[in-house]
Amino acid sequence: MNQIRLMKIEDYDLVNHLWCTTPGMGMRSLDDSKEGINQFLLRNPYTCFVAEYEGDLAGVILCGHDGRRGYIYHTAVKENYRKKGIGSALVNRVLEALKHQNINKAALVVYSTNELGNQFWEGLGFEMRDDLTYRNISLNQDNN
Repeated sequence: MNQIRLMKIEDYDLVNHLWCTTPGMGMRSLDDSKEGINQFLLRNPYTCFVAEYEGDLAGVILCGHDGRRGYIYHTAVKENYRKKGIGSALVNRVLEALKHQNINKAALVVYSTNELGNQFWEGLGFEMRDDLTYRNISLNQDNN
């Protein structure tokens, strides 16, 4: 891997393509639009990263926090760059960024059917919680 750097909105087209071609990713029409991601980056300028490998965008991780807990989203590595430590390096960079901002805990959601994703996160020490029920509500029916 050549470089991990902060994500810029100019990376959006390549990042979005990676997300859309990665099995197990859950994409939303508004939240994950260019405008939605720009809003996320503006709110979280120091916790979203891309990995470049030989000039190619090889991976991405989005992360934000509410001042108390960090939340990791949309982590993906191109298939041909997997098993090179890129995903782990992205996660480590995010965790360091959160620690730097005095955030002491990070969480994420993975589809239960995403075996590869669940294996990845478990391998990094992220514990599965079976004492919680995840709930959400859509505030905008256009965000499908």
